[in-house]
Amino acid sequence: MTDALAPDLAGHAAYARVFQPGRLTLGFIAPLEAYPNAPWPTLADHAALARKVDALDFAAIWLRDVPFYDPSFGDVGQILDPMVYAGWLAAQTTRIAIGTAGIVLPLRDPLIVAKQAASVDQLAGGRFLLGLSTGDRPSEFAAFDSDLGNRPDRYRDAIDVIRAATEQSFARHASRHYGTLDGSIDLLPKPVGPRLPILAIGRAGQTLEWLGENTDGWIWHLSDPRRLPDVLTRWRVATAGRAYKPFGYGAMFDLLADPDAPLAYAAGGIRSGRNALIELWKRQRDEGVAHVALNPKPSRRPFADVADELATHVLPHFPTDAR
Repeated sequence: MTDALAPDLAGHAAYARVFQPGRLTLGFIAPLEAYPNAPWPTLADHAALARKVDALDFAAIWLRDVPFYDPSFGDVGQILDPMVYAGWLAAQTTRIAIGTAGIVLPLRDPLIVAKQAASVDQLAGGRFLLGLSTGDRPSEFAAFDSDLGNRPDRYRDAIDVIRAATEQSFARHASRHYGTLDGSIDLLPKPVGPRLPILAIGRAGQTLEWLGENTDGWIWHLSDPRRLPDVLTRWRVATAGRAYKPFGYGAMFDLLADPDAPLAYAAGGIRSGRNALIELWKRQRDEGVAHVALNPKPSRRPFADVADELATHVLPHFPTDAR
């Protein structure tokens, strides 16, 4: 893996904002709200909070794709459909990248996803990042009458469809699981830039080599932080010889009021005071982590207070616009 972005993404407003070699940036997973004891948020003041994190210069807002409330999972993300919400956020913000983390691709027609993603990218002035996942909730696949077992193959196939429809005029493409583009029709709009950045959210049932060849980056979850150096090493090996392919992770997040509170991990999340976080993210930046997406669901403090503290004391160490 080289130390330069792919030439067709180097000038992409969102991709170059969030991902640069040698940098670590910070973003949030929506909703921008603490709701530790409930499966869904209130969405109170979410417009003002979106404008706030934009003005504070965080790198990105990430939207989850959760069609149903499944009590066995206990969380519905931002409730609102991610593509609809992304279009709404495009009108509320001016600089921050807007990404999906991620669209459950096997549950959606890839041509509809392509149309939605390019539309959001146009509305956002090129600030959209298309994160795609395979999903992990069997109840949703049953509701959609969708085959849970062949998710990885349909994921690969659907990405090829999205690429063809958004990157070619009057595309010609034959799909294994979806339709055929015979060159007689053209999907509009096209993205603002040369192409949409496509990110893998989770492993998506793929090898790291496939992800390195066919996506523009990988955002995983923070399950066991002790494994992270090994994961980063494997990612570098899998992407060797290619343009820079960033790695990031998402994590539940609870910023403690005591700035000197020690770092603790629990259930895929981080609980800490700010000083330990600064040291953690400096080390992870040096190890190769490019982006951290923070999910404030378990937070015990108001989100606005957390965002202000991070912006004042932590973001100066991890500035979004440093090149």
